[in-house]
Amino acid sequence: MADLLWDDVKCFFDPRLMGSLPDVIVPETSVQDWQAVLDLVGASGWKYQYSEGETMLPVPRAEAPLSRPADAECPQLRVWPTADVLAIFRFYSAKQIDFDVDLRELQGQERLDVFYGFLTAIGRRLGKPVLMDSEGSNHSRPALGFDVETDQVILMAEPWPGEHCLSGEMGAPTDSSIKQSPQDAHVLQMETQNQP
Repeated sequence: MADLLWDDVKCFFDPRLMGSLPDVIVPETSVQDWQAVLDLVGASGWKYQYSEGETMLPVPRAEAPLSRPADAECPQLRVWPTADVLAIFRFYSAKQIDFDVDLRELQGQERLDVFYGFLTAIGRRLGKPVLMDSEGSNHSRPALGFDVETDQVILMAEPWPGEHCLSGEMGAPTDSSIKQSPQDAHVLQMETQNQP
């Protein structure tokens, strides 16, 4: 698949199905991989902001936040590939690179292309997969991600049938932690249609 088309993948970008903040990971990483991501961010022209708690600081070498005391607050690196798309990296562990994105910012083909390019840039720099799964998942069944062998972002799960994909304008959910199965979403859609 050379490109992801919005109509083919929009169910995986529905906050009501996936949670508004899906988990994106690079598995089996090292401090060197984290540093490679920091170098990529610095060299790509993306806007970025590093913070520890409420304090904004210059971006350190990766070793520093990854070797912080156990009781220290987890540092964050906010990266804007474009002005309207934000990724937040959290320095939980050297063994896995974690970041999340807000699906409410990733609606439509243009934003999908930005996300596609962002995952591709990280995957190519590291030579590792970059996987997106639903919010709070255990990363066992990623929906899509950068595949090293094909050198592109591919679907890794079958999209739900069209009738299970909620249509209409995506709005901010009242509770971003709520996730539904496709069956629940279909019931919700039917109930909404039947309301006077």
